[in-house]
Amino acid sequence: METESGSVTWPPPELAVVPAHLPPTAPATGADGVRRYDGLSYATNSGYRPRLLDLSVPAAEEPVPVVVWIHGGAWLEGDRRYLPPTVSTDLLFGSLVRAGLAVATIDYRHAREAPFPAQLHDVKAAIRYLRHYAGQLGIDGARLGVWGESAGGHLAALAGLTGTDDPALEGTEGVPEGDTAVTAVVDWYGVADLDTPLRDSPDDPVIAFLSGSPADHPELARAASPTTYATRSPAPPFLLIHGTHDTVVPYSHSSRLTTLLQEAGNTAELIPVPDAEHIFLNADPTPLVAKSVAFLTEHLTDRGA
Repeated sequence: METESGSVTWPPPELAVVPAHLPPTAPATGADGVRRYDGLSYATNSGYRPRLLDLSVPAAEEPVPVVVWIHGGAWLEGDRRYLPPTVSTDLLFGSLVRAGLAVATIDYRHAREAPFPAQLHDVKAAIRYLRHYAGQLGIDGARLGVWGESAGGHLAALAGLTGTDDPALEGTEGVPEGDTAVTAVVDWYGVADLDTPLRDSPDDPVIAFLSGSPADHPELARAASPTTYATRSPAPPFLLIHGTHDTVVPYSHSSRLTTLLQEAGNTAELIPVPDAEHIFLNADPTPLVAKSVAFLTEHLTDRGA
């Protein structure tokens, strides 16, 4: 770029470096004492939208455990602010906060923005961010659980079963280094095996997730499957909940993952929801949320369920 005074470098040096993440902004504190941080940029990369998280921290004298909520949407849609239409935000997020647990809801890159393992990299970046800023945020990074539904359940399971011994799955987004181990996992009707398509059609979300069919990318499909890592021990305790009539992600996904975890000596409980479709259609989610919150309370606090 030329001007009358000579050449100009673009972008200017002070704008040339994109920060990997941004520190937390000040929270808004409600009448209930809950501190709410909205839109924290936990990972930024040139060419991608910033990955954001919201965090609600209940009033407490000591740092509180934190649960990372991972939304569903076939890895293609959804965002941190919205739950399935069968579950209200007060029921799920409110129950966690009332139980004394902080809840972080995160966005991640969708499959057509970046294929796997970008989504898992983002989940792990959010975990590193929360631990890095735990003191400032008033949370206990050593007591961190993950909870996801559908595609988010798949990512929660992967986050629980993979660690620093899988460097290709850790990523360096956001805070580039740090522990990503989790204390407990709640997996609602998540995909457990990616070695076969979910549906026999060109719009199968697995094809977008892997940038091709599992047959074309067998090693990547195996790396993206929680069942691949379920035989490792010890793994964090798992609670899996799945509708028996799920036609989107078959019940067999959670059944097989549970069996593999248990056979390896890990703690895993599967709750079948009779006659329920995907997102717990045809079922009352209230006791399922209560069971999930009690499980996380048991494993993240010393108060028990």
